[in-house]
Amino acid sequence: MTTRILPAVGDLDAARALSTLIGQLPDAEPALPLADSTALLDTLARLASESLDELPEVVLIHERIGPVPALDLIRDLVLRFPAVGVVLITADTSPGLLTAAMDSGARGIVGFPLAYDALAERVHAAAAWSAGMRRHLGSGGMELYAGQGETPGGGHVVAVSGAKGGVGTTLATVQLALSARASGRSVALLDLDLQSGDVSSYLDVQFRRSIADLAAITDITPRVLQDAVYTHETGIGLLLAPGEGERGEEITDRVARQTLGALRSRYDIVLVDCGTYVTGASAAAIELADQAILLVTPDVVSVRAAKRMVRLWDRLQIRKAEETLTVVNRHGKGAEIQPSLVERVTGTRVARTTVPANFKELQGAVDAGRMQDLDSKSTVKQALWALAGELGLVDPEASGTSKRGALTLRKRIGGDRGAVTLEFAGMFPLLLAVMGLLWQCALYGYTFSLAGNAADEAARAATAAYAVGEGGAAACESAAKEHLPSAWQGAEVSCTDDGAVWKAHVDADVPLFFPGIDAGWSVSGEAGAAKEGEDQ
Repeated sequence: MTTRILPAVGDLDAARALSTLIGQLPDAEPALPLADSTALLDTLARLASESLDELPEVVLIHERIGPVPALDLIRDLVLRFPAVGVVLITADTSPGLLTAAMDSGARGIVGFPLAYDALAERVHAAAAWSAGMRRHLGSGGMELYAGQGETPGGGHVVAVSGAKGGVGTTLATVQLALSARASGRSVALLDLDLQSGDVSSYLDVQFRRSIADLAAITDITPRVLQDAVYTHETGIGLLLAPGEGERGEEITDRVARQTLGALRSRYDIVLVDCGTYVTGASAAAIELADQAILLVTPDVVSVRAAKRMVRLWDRLQIRKAEETLTVVNRHGKGAEIQPSLVERVTGTRVARTTVPANFKELQGAVDAGRMQDLDSKSTVKQALWALAGELGLVDPEASGTSKRGALTLRKRIGGDRGAVTLEFAGMFPLLLAVMGLLWQCALYGYTFSLAGNAADEAARAATAAYAVGEGGAAACESAAKEHLPSAWQGAEVSCTDDGAVWKAHVDADVPLFFPGIDAGWSVSGEAGAAKEGEDQ
């Protein structure tokens, strides 16, 4: 059986040595080494999106890999791709590092400098474990993750960041969380706006625990996480920012990574409010997120800030511009800056859904600190819930959601468009009936016009024939038929000599919807013409 091996090595000399040894392993199919953690995760995600069978059986990670530390990378990789065997290559083979590597999910470590026998043994063991895991998971369950864009072994993480302060980042994140929860999914909201987080203010929460309580914990497990998470009345799990802004410095990228991993394992949807400043913790969240949302407002200052933010993310190798979705908040049709311009300036994708500017709708809920009570008729709420639908955060068909509730959710997500669609569907039969009636009336009038014109032409032909001594009746009937379309040739024509005038009478059938279909109705046309040369 062929073993596909993907090495991730930041050091050039180590990459050469590793490639040489891998090429000597029996039945090995080595890939070209990747230079950093970003390239590794992107490659695995691309392969998984094509087919889970395309994933390599073994991934080799060098201790100098960057920018994400090797152990954190292993933990994230194992969570996302549980059927891939991961081996750590390190110069430190102490029991402490071995224990840490095993806790992170590695299937073993190989000492550096490399030895063929040790590498072959670890690769073989990791490949065997991977094969067993794939048989256990089964192809059907694995394809589900790839097809839905979900991360294998965990929930869907969405990081929301603002281009600058005051663009509505927290409000948008809260409403996205509420919409996902309303659809029946389990939802967590992590506030990583560490110095000025306002999630608690928007949801009327008084809770002393925060993510800062996890900073001193070496291994943040779901059970440890449970003590710091506050379950809101809406059912959303809240992990708040510290009440003392200076404690935000305690939240490192390690804490953020482990916290997100634990949240991902417990909830279907994890929303992260990253604020407007890039810290180690927020950078880790943006890098690990399945979707990164950048909120902007339609003004020059905000769009420029968005461009700077996107470039910063790219320089830090945490998120590429084309992998970022920009959402235009406080949008108006008359604004000079439209979403298409934002897309061109920032190089990001822009969401189809825009959020209108209507602070009056929000003021009551914002002042009361209860965004969960925002009126469902609010255009801002409808737009944000529609955005949640575009992001794939809502599931109207989830178990436990009634048909009526699902219909209500769809209408909220679709805004007025859903209501218009339903109304049109209900009125369509009536519109069809009215159109049919108007068409039938048009056919009736057209037939009446044909009968009158044919009678007029018939009477004139009769008088002309009579003037030259020919049979007026025959000429009359022939002229009437000549001026009737083929579908009306069955009309009855009669011509009579009434002394000084010739009279023509045409009875034509009115078709039903289409010419040639007899409806049983008829119209009459009459006309008369004076005999030419007759002494009056």
